[in-house]
Amino acid sequence: MTRRNAFYAQSGGVTAVINASACGVLQTARQHSEEIGQVYAGRNGIVGALTEDLIDTSVESESAIAALKHTPGAAFGSCRYKLTSIREHRAQYDRLIEVRMTSASFSTTVAAILKTPPIKSA
Repeated sequence: MTRRNAFYAQSGGVTAVINASACGVLQTARQHSEEIGQVYAGRNGIVGALTEDLIDTSVESESAIAALKHTPGAAFGSCRYKLTSIREHRAQYDRLIEVRMTSASFSTTVAAILKTPPIKSA
């Protein structure tokens, strides 16, 4: 089985549970290490993917990840950047695919993360 890396991004207002949610994602990914390699978080949400500002969460200890449950703020930052329709702003989706293709660390299929249909090559 091929392991794939994953991408995590937080978006919206920082709430009391945003770091707890990140903790859950990271701990669950680590429990499925046979399928998921490294998890990269976008600094300040999807903006981190668009600018290739990715945080390698694999360098953090289990205790540091667990501490997120009780840590205020947003560990990876957040944003209110909205991805609009692919028909309206194709360039932002092309950029996400470009980052995926050029960054060795970012190997998750972006279309699956965004829950949008894959972009067909010309």
